[in-house]
Amino acid sequence: MTSNSSKTNKSRKKRANKTKVFLLIIGSLFGAGVVMALYQTSVYFSTNDSCAICHVHPHAHESWRLSTHVNNKSGVMTNCVDCHLPPLDDTWSHYTAKLKLGARDVWGYLTKDTADFNWEMKGELEHAVKYIPNESCKKCHQNIFPQGISDDGITAHLHYDENETKLNLQCISCHLDVGHYNPNYSHTQMVGIPGFSERGSQAMDSASYYEASTHITQFEDYTEKIPGTPISFNMIAIPGGTFKMGSPKKEPFHQPDEAPVHDVTISPFFMAEVETTWDEFWAFYGSTMSEGRTPPEITYAQNLEALDVDGISGPTPPFGFPDQGWGGKKRPAITMTHYAAETYCLWLSKKTGKKYRLPTEAEWEYAARAGTETPYFFDGNPKDFSQYGFWRRFFPAKTDNITSYVIYEMNSYNRSQEPDVVEPNPFGLKNMLGNVMEYTADKYDPKAYEKRADGAKDPIVTEGDEWVIRGGNYASDASEVRAATRSHTEHDDWMRLDPQQPKSIWWYSDYKGIGFRVVCDADSLILTN
Repeated sequence: MTSNSSKTNKSRKKRANKTKVFLLIIGSLFGAGVVMALYQTSVYFSTNDSCAICHVHPHAHESWRLSTHVNNKSGVMTNCVDCHLPPLDDTWSHYTAKLKLGARDVWGYLTKDTADFNWEMKGELEHAVKYIPNESCKKCHQNIFPQGISDDGITAHLHYDENETKLNLQCISCHLDVGHYNPNYSHTQMVGIPGFSERGSQAMDSASYYEASTHITQFEDYTEKIPGTPISFNMIAIPGGTFKMGSPKKEPFHQPDEAPVHDVTISPFFMAEVETTWDEFWAFYGSTMSEGRTPPEITYAQNLEALDVDGISGPTPPFGFPDQGWGGKKRPAITMTHYAAETYCLWLSKKTGKKYRLPTEAEWEYAARAGTETPYFFDGNPKDFSQYGFWRRFFPAKTDNITSYVIYEMNSYNRSQEPDVVEPNPFGLKNMLGNVMEYTADKYDPKAYEKRADGAKDPIVTEGDEWVIRGGNYASDASEVRAATRSHTEHDDWMRLDPQQPKSIWWYSDYKGIGFRVVCDADSLILTN
């Protein structure tokens, strides 16, 4: 009896288990079907045909077909959802916006008479900005300087990129006709942007422009004024002297190209307090914008006699956002090539009547050390600050002290910062270590110090394939922002993904953490004045 009952229970359990498995399979298939149906429904309601169901105003579909988003030489068609919904990269924002707009459109279609709508008014800017997310424009138009853009367009785009937050405007504010063709509209009118003329040029008060550069009669700090612009910057008087260049083998993270330590004598010179800012670089760009390409060898030769140059060919437009979206103004200008930095110095020399140039490697280290002989110009051991080493798996690196003077990987948020967030070194220079790497006038030679005579005066290396860069940047470890650390350009690698043909001689496509600061000869400057 017990045996039969046990067999019956087992049989029932098997049937129950089979039923559960069957129901689970059916439920899974049904659930998958529902998900697939919802997905297909979502896909359908993202098509242009589905949009046309509710958007019955007579000009919408036809004006879209005539617009540059459809009728263009590239063959790429921009669909309704590409403009009117946030990018799919932000899934939540995309689908919530889709539900809100869909519900609004269906409700309007069912309850309102389309004959009563003022379609012309709904095509005006005040309505367009509500339904065109700026993120969607930027998603497609990653290059704000397309081929064929006019000088006025370049000026306008630069102004917008630099002042987007302050202007509180969107791309559609100027490009209202790109999605729906309007024969009576031209985006060069710069609709809604105060401070621009109808041609798209920035209208600035000329009273704020400097008429002359700063006159120097003695060796002391001064503020340079760039004539014809509202831009000025501080120059620090760096006294001459002798220092020990390089690092001893016992210094933590010492590298072979930093040896041997040797005495170098430096003549007095002036050095910019901070790295060249976007404000300064865009003044140069706006003054010299050109599609012409001056061979680098000509520019380097002209820099030897900078004040005798009649005209300077400026950079071609960069590809994409040169500030990487981090912001401009007082942040250091980045991504330009060594050639572009040299050309900037050439332009600045001509504008001011002084001889501006890039610092030599010896001048740079002398200024960075500011009279010290330690790894940094402040107290601290690189081993304590660095993220490298076995013990970092168990104990965090120290950040006190170094973060007061250096923008590096631990306090940069993986981007450059404005110079005022750090304290200056004893000479009064900011961001000599960290923030962005800085070009020098020297070619890179790993054995330069071995070849150099002890006690050399104002040395410079002119032979080599790459340029010396110094200081480390916002992504560097603390060991890489020591005063003696040497690095160099990697020109071909930094241009590898440049989509332009021929590749730009002005901008790097694949490296962001590079900039520069200028110096000015002291003796010739004071004697000239």
